[in-house]
Amino acid sequence: MAESAKKPYQEMSRDELADEIAALKAEYKKYQAMELQLDMSRGKPCREQLDLSMGLMDALNSTADLSCEDGTDCRNYGVLGGIQEAKVLIGDMMENNPDNILIYGNSSLNVMYDQVSRSMTHGVMGSTPWCKLDKVKWLCPVPGYDRHFGITEYFGIEMIPVPMSPTGPDMDMVEKLVAEDEAIKGIWCVPKYSNPQGYSYSDETVRRFARLKPAAKDFRIYWDNAYGIHHLYDDRQDYLIEILAECKRAGNPDLVYKFASTSKITFPGSGIAALATSANNLEDIKNQLKHQTIGHDKVNQLRHVRFFKDIHGMVEHMRKHAAIIRPKFELVENTFEENLGGLGIGSWTCPNGGYFISFDALEGCAAAIVDRAKKAGVKLTPAGATWPYHKDPHDSNIRIAPTYPPLEDLRTAAQLFTVCVRLVSAEKLYSEMK
Repeated sequence: MAESAKKPYQEMSRDELADEIAALKAEYKKYQAMELQLDMSRGKPCREQLDLSMGLMDALNSTADLSCEDGTDCRNYGVLGGIQEAKVLIGDMMENNPDNILIYGNSSLNVMYDQVSRSMTHGVMGSTPWCKLDKVKWLCPVPGYDRHFGITEYFGIEMIPVPMSPTGPDMDMVEKLVAEDEAIKGIWCVPKYSNPQGYSYSDETVRRFARLKPAAKDFRIYWDNAYGIHHLYDDRQDYLIEILAECKRAGNPDLVYKFASTSKITFPGSGIAALATSANNLEDIKNQLKHQTIGHDKVNQLRHVRFFKDIHGMVEHMRKHAAIIRPKFELVENTFEENLGGLGIGSWTCPNGGYFISFDALEGCAAAIVDRAKKAGVKLTPAGATWPYHKDPHDSNIRIAPTYPPLEDLRTAAQLFTVCVRLVSAEKLYSEMK
């Protein structure tokens, strides 16, 4: 979190706040006059990042050998779990044995949706299908990923917020709830460079997850390691204990579904997704998956293998991504520090990787800040999106997505955002004065 030596707004007199509001309104009008149209609502790779993967288009052509090392013709049906070369490459990325990997299509979110959907209709490893239960509940670390919450909300699953900290979810609360309530069937996790705070779970947190004693035998941890190799710095990288190995050591091998994809590595719409889990879970999933598909896009799997060659190629590729987006993160962090540090009206994370910065405004201010920014031409993630049902009880958290806009547009957007934060905060504090 950032701090500085400026006078906090809370220490200003009513007259000082009035002067501040007047000055900020004048500055805000200047931004409105610029007729901006900037979108920072989603964590999308920018054009320069997508250009890094254009070699994928040349990795295969009409004269290429489209056979795998084992002789499989990637143009044809078959290979439900994915080609071996892709399982090795993605297994290295996920730090898992290829034998524990299933390769899917282009979206890990799709895989998570399918897991929840199959659990609803057919249960988990012989357990009662969730649709036949009176109540199904889910733990949701907050602030968290809105699309995770969208899946469980869509299926009518009751979502229970669990506070996040720099070391991960409140594990005392997680352990207590899963042990006491058989209706709790899962928890969403983004364990490394979390969305939106950029936190990574501590060793203790991972070990406590692996040693959970849930009342429901069909409880699963949905471990979305979306940013496993998405570091911003070579010399400052978060480390995460590998969860499947830790679960096996703890005698809980079936406890986790681990998800990942190349969505923010190559092309988000045309990457490959994967699930890693235990042999028992894999058997259960394949028994259902075989009725859904004969196999996913093996040509695309082969294209990724030919492009990267191995995990070392992927790591070097991610260094190029970092070189593009690192200045954007640093610009936003520096702008926040310069314009908001020490004012007592906001705090923000400075992550070592991932795609987001989490900003916490004064309670009751987030929606007004987002609205102010929108009216001046900068679209942000809606306030409340980082909470289940889009309802942040504190109305304070705002997800900042720095990656997509060009650097100069981002500079303008970050400056405007700080003006909105200061204006909304000053108005709130002024209104509360007698």
